[in-house]
Amino acid sequence: MSKESFRHYLPRLRLAVQVAFLTFTLWMGWQFYLFYQWTRDLAPYTPRPPAVEGFLPLGALVALKRLVLTGDYDLVHPAGLTILLAALTLGLLARKGFCGWICPVGAASNLAERFSKRLKILYTLPGWLTLPLLSLKYLLLAFFGYLIIWQMPLAAVKEFMASPYSLTADGRMLLFFLEPTTLALSITLTIIAVSFVARNFWCRFLCPYGALLGLLAWAGPFALQRNKETCSHCRQCSQACPAEIQVHTKTTVRSPECLGCLECTAACPVAGCLRLTVANKRPPLWILPLSVLALFFAFYAWARLTGHWQGELDQQFLKNMYQMVLQQP
Repeated sequence: MSKESFRHYLPRLRLAVQVAFLTFTLWMGWQFYLFYQWTRDLAPYTPRPPAVEGFLPLGALVALKRLVLTGDYDLVHPAGLTILLAALTLGLLARKGFCGWICPVGAASNLAERFSKRLKILYTLPGWLTLPLLSLKYLLLAFFGYLIIWQMPLAAVKEFMASPYSLTADGRMLLFFLEPTTLALSITLTIIAVSFVARNFWCRFLCPYGALLGLLAWAGPFALQRNKETCSHCRQCSQACPAEIQVHTKTTVRSPECLGCLECTAACPVAGCLRLTVANKRPPLWILPLSVLALFFAFYAWARLTGHWQGELDQQFLKNMYQMVLQQP
């Protein structure tokens, strides 16, 4: 396949990768639900899938702080810490590749965007509204960073990680979806509904971890360059961008909002007008998605080989904790 052919297949490739990760996430969620049912004595034993810890980002941030301060890896939710480290590394080296290629919420946003485009209900928010909305995820990031990184001493970190609340955090996360409060359900349904009208609403405006990865990507090696001499100013690149970056006005795209999805390069009608750059070189476009997947699975393989994926808590102990903490009348 030529470089030009590959460029046009990029959106399909990205969607296929995203759907694969989303499918795995749904399967993992079902396995965790069966495990939870076992803790309630309602189903046969099903092993708890460690990858469910990827939905415990705040706990992983606390574990990261302890790792930095003491060198101790989280033995209760090690997969969550591993996934966080992988995402941070991707942000630093491969733009927001975790958001653009791996994150299941990003996959759902991509599917919602495609659906909305077919129905022609997708709406571009005005600039005067976009800017304050963009600040929300950075404010959330600053809030959580202040509480955990600045205000939480090491003694409190250790106490929290050994608490029943932390030990059963994955079960609490499941109950959030199974038994949501009226307020939580209302907010969730509102965000989903708005996401069909405003492109990537959660990812662009509310996700604090996307904000963190964007700040890391700002200083990363990958960027996109636009050839001003060959650009036709058709704006198709900007229209294709999930983050609504005005690509057609920029010489170099390093925005912290850039997902590294390369959708803009596929939409550009002029071959070679939008080029991927890294360290003043112009690698083929496939280098970026390959780097994203290779780095992510390298972390997974390292964690499996070194015992930093499966938690050390006994399953029966977890069952007792779930019954004591989560199933109180």
